[in-house]
Amino acid sequence: MTSLQDKIIATAREKNAAIYAHTYQPQEIQEISSVVADSLELARRSKDGPETTIILCGVHFMAESAFILAPHKTILLPNPDAGCPMANMINEQELLTFKAQHPGAPVVTYVNSTAAVKALSDVCCTSANALAVVKGVPSKEVIFTPDKYLGSWIQEKLGSEKIIHLYPGFCPTHQRFKEKDVLAMKAAHPSAVTLCHPEVNPGIRRHADAVMSTSQMIRYAGEHDENEFIILTEIGIKYPLEKKYPDKKFYFPDMKVSCPNMKKIALEDVLNSLTYGEHRITVPEEIREKAFIALDKMLAYK
Repeated sequence: MTSLQDKIIATAREKNAAIYAHTYQPQEIQEISSVVADSLELARRSKDGPETTIILCGVHFMAESAFILAPHKTILLPNPDAGCPMANMINEQELLTFKAQHPGAPVVTYVNSTAAVKALSDVCCTSANALAVVKGVPSKEVIFTPDKYLGSWIQEKLGSEKIIHLYPGFCPTHQRFKEKDVLAMKAAHPSAVTLCHPEVNPGIRRHADAVMSTSQMIRYAGEHDENEFIILTEIGIKYPLEKKYPDKKFYFPDMKVSCPNMKKIALEDVLNSLTYGEHRITVPEEIREKAFIALDKMLAYK
């Protein structure tokens, strides 16, 4: 730990503030955080945790979700410029237009979305529970937004059980994997199990042994006997995997598959949040109430 990290931890303790970090955050941010998790667990902890102030080290939609679920708490985003390109690929009007094209179909919205889009949705999901959420919707037809790749993976899994109308959004970071790099890595490590995130495109996904969220990857590595893993998701997961399982080996076909927005928060930003209350995230009540319904339904699924 550096002196700056020690100061941040001490200040957080003084102010009864909790530092939450997504698994894609830089190592130095994860090291000072009391909670390091995927979007689903961050949402659950935001709602149920005892802290009165949460420093959310992630991107804007995560801080919005925390406020939607816990409006009585102070939610601070250390760098307000940490956004999500996928979330920005759809707004309220675009969702209303898409809904009009598929009348009557309920909307399942990936948590990587704005509060306003969540407010127009029937239920939200994360990559950890998206399959269960869509399967649980009592309708043959479903609108899935905004990630077409996560949605297409669900369609593959459910087959004729559901008709999924995919909104054409995507994660630019997860599209950086190149098939030749993945194949080269698999050839170099033939005993390794390949795990990929469902945000990757189908051409990459077909080379994986299993498709799962970040939290599921971390759990899988611990629950299985294999000692080598090829990991196809954002590079931030490297730190928690190696910390938790130092005797296992994890390979990444491209170390540059890094989300620039997830890397915008620096230690100095976290200290400023704690010291000066920067930058408080809120959602208008009329939007929050509707978005809460969709997010709260999401939390019912594992």
